[in-house]
Amino acid sequence: MGLNRKLPARDAGYQNVQYLRKTIGVADMAKVVKLGTIPAGALILKPQSGVQVNTVFNSATTTVLDIGSAADGDLYATDLDVKTAAAFVPLDEAVSMVVTVDTELTCTLAETGTAATAGSAVVVIAFLPNN
Repeated sequence: MGLNRKLPARDAGYQNVQYLRKTIGVADMAKVVKLGTIPAGALILKPQSGVQVNTVFNSATTTVLDIGSAADGDLYATDLDVKTAAAFVPLDEAVSMVVTVDTELTCTLAETGTAATAGSAVVVIAFLPNN
């Protein structure tokens, strides 16, 4: 029984969660940061996608993050708060999470008040490719 047991086959037919992951910090402030490209037909998993704030950004007033595409910088997330708490902040836009063409995703940090001298976060986009 034990040695003759067959393991399930692994082939391209299985749907595996893939992800883009990018660490950002104060050096990325006001820059468009490229996260990577997800393939046409991919489904973004909204509840598992967003930003994990590890060290809050210490700007004087606000620090927010937009996540989107090269064509629309805040398509998936607008003004996610990365200043208030070290926590996971999910995507917040009510749009289709299926991309129709290969799509380059981006994020942009913005702040008001005195510039942040500390802050670190990890942007995560989880998705299922259409295979």
